[in-house]
Amino acid sequence: MTEDTKIPTCQQFQSRLPELIGSYKDLASDPHLQQCSSCRALLSDLESIAEAARELFLTAEPPEDLWNQIESALWSEEGSIEPEGVPE
Repeated sequence: MTEDTKIPTCQQFQSRLPELIGSYKDLASDPHLQQCSSCRALLSDLESIAEAARELFLTAEPPEDLWNQIESALWSEEGSIEPEGVPE
């Protein structure tokens, strides 16, 4: 990378990446990222993955009677036959 020993290598930087991301600090000023396009691309990819993962979580609670609606729909599809072991 560079001969300046104050700037970490890619391996050193990447080993600290989980800690750095978890700190929620602005990493744009990090000396290694300023000089290393590979690690900037890696960080960008990780940020994109994290954003996509956040979108997977439910943003609204399902209605309280959802399970009852599903259960009723299943029983009506089965010709009103209740599953074995379920008390009436």
